[in-house]
Amino acid sequence: MKEDAAAEVTPEKTLPMAEILLRLLPMTLSIVAMVVMLKNSQKTTDYGSLSYSDVGAFRYLVHSSGVCAGYSLLSAVAVGVRRPATLPRAWTFFLLDQLVTYMVLAAGAISTEILYLAYKGDVAITWSEACGSFGDFCQKSKAATVITFVVTLCYAGLSVVSSYRLFTRYEAPAPVPINRGDKDTELSS
Repeated sequence: MKEDAAAEVTPEKTLPMAEILLRLLPMTLSIVAMVVMLKNSQKTTDYGSLSYSDVGAFRYLVHSSGVCAGYSLLSAVAVGVRRPATLPRAWTFFLLDQLVTYMVLAAGAISTEILYLAYKGDVAITWSEACGSFGDFCQKSKAATVITFVVTLCYAGLSVVSSYRLFTRYEAPAPVPINRGDKDTELSS
């Protein structure tokens, strides 16, 4: 019985595939969050209409979701292309993964702040709650914000993967002997 070499499961084949899937998941979620927010608008007879484009934080969420989806696709393709793993490539993935992680985290955080004000209001500055009048808008905004935080968790995981790939290329620092009188001790830097 011949064993098919392509059917063998090896870490060299499964790890890139897992990373590709891990990079495509936030792309899909970012597109979903972006579409939910882009279609988010509501009209009322008492207060007029409200759209995502009226709120700067929600515009930022849409833009950062688009950037994240684009980067996720490009990085998944880059991981899928068989190339030798180099130090500049590892640094590039590490830095871009960090950048996207913090960009999406900022979008989720600022959207959460706006939603808190929309639900609770702020008496000190006479800002009344808006979700009583624009309930559907707030629910869709909340859904897009929750999805954005799931994307943040995906990119936090990808940041761990890219940092592992980068920092395992470096040697651990050698212990440095320190002479303290009659005792020789080692200090790791």
